[in-house]
Amino acid sequence: MILDSQAPNTAYLSDRRQLEEELERNISVLEAQSNVLKIVTKIVAPSVVHIESVTKIPAIRGANTTMEEAGGGVIIKREQTYYVITNRHVVRGAKMKDIKIKLHDNRIIHPAFMWHDSETDIAVLRLNSPELVEAKIGDSNLLDVGDFVLAVGSPFGLSHSVTFGIISAKSRRALEIGNSSVRLQDFLQTDAAINPGNSGGPLVNMRGEVVGINTAIASNSGGNEGIGFSIPIRMVMLIADQLIMYGEVRRAYLGITLDGNFTQESAEKLGLQRPYGARVAEIQPGSPAEKANFSVDDVILHFNNVKVEDDKHLYNLVSLAEAGKEIPVSVYRDGKIYKIQISLQEKK
Repeated sequence: MILDSQAPNTAYLSDRRQLEEELERNISVLEAQSNVLKIVTKIVAPSVVHIESVTKIPAIRGANTTMEEAGGGVIIKREQTYYVITNRHVVRGAKMKDIKIKLHDNRIIHPAFMWHDSETDIAVLRLNSPELVEAKIGDSNLLDVGDFVLAVGSPFGLSHSVTFGIISAKSRRALEIGNSSVRLQDFLQTDAAINPGNSGGPLVNMRGEVVGINTAIASNSGGNEGIGFSIPIRMVMLIADQLIMYGEVRRAYLGITLDGNFTQESAEKLGLQRPYGARVAEIQPGSPAEKANFSVDDVILHFNNVKVEDDKHLYNLVSLAEAGKEIPVSVYRDGKIYKIQISLQEKK
């Protein structure tokens, strides 16, 4: 018997041609998705900057020491002026001349002025340079878990690096990460790779809109482990606009102490089936809460038409509300729900 040595190879080539034809029919879907990512990256890139700062630290004896920080930032425009938004810890303590901002076209500029807010770790740098491109600002309230996002920044000094992932969770609070002075926490969690140096760079949706500012990672190794955190852009822009307008953040307050340990047992004693909302533990004399006739053991369920999740969530809502404005609040008291209008005062 004579064996045809070419038969197996011929069969393989035939199968391969069929697979290649099938691949050609199906690859267009993936290529279309990939093209979206490419387009989004091209839209965002001109608005993203790389920041390096040097802070001089006075030494007790001998020469001063220096501390270097690097991160990212994103350009916005208000009226006819351009600004860069970044994290406070990226530029904290540095003088204007010691902050270098590298633009997408490789220009190196320095900020003309700087404001920052320690409670949110947000900084705003005013620019006096021409021909800048501002970012498109999205709405972080429209994000859902599972939405695709891109993180753009400068991990390990590698500027304009782009990573891809999803929104893994929302409203992460009370995290022991980064600077402990960051009290206002409402982070977006993402598995888009975020590493040291990504701080201040934008988190972007698939429409090319900035929906967050990357700020921290949860990591045992110091590198990416798929758990990164971004400040929602709604919070960022509220803080940034106040810093630009007033030079400071004007926070409102209710004048109450909240129960940080509102348990199932505590809720049942008040007539609730489970702990939700924020329980009032104490009321300050002369405060907006006292003037609105709040009572100890009131449970605040809604604030400004937003459902209150817990005491930390309410703290955020109040701190980011506009002072002097009347806010609708719903309160559970003695088995009934009451609607209250409260006029917030500015926190001194």
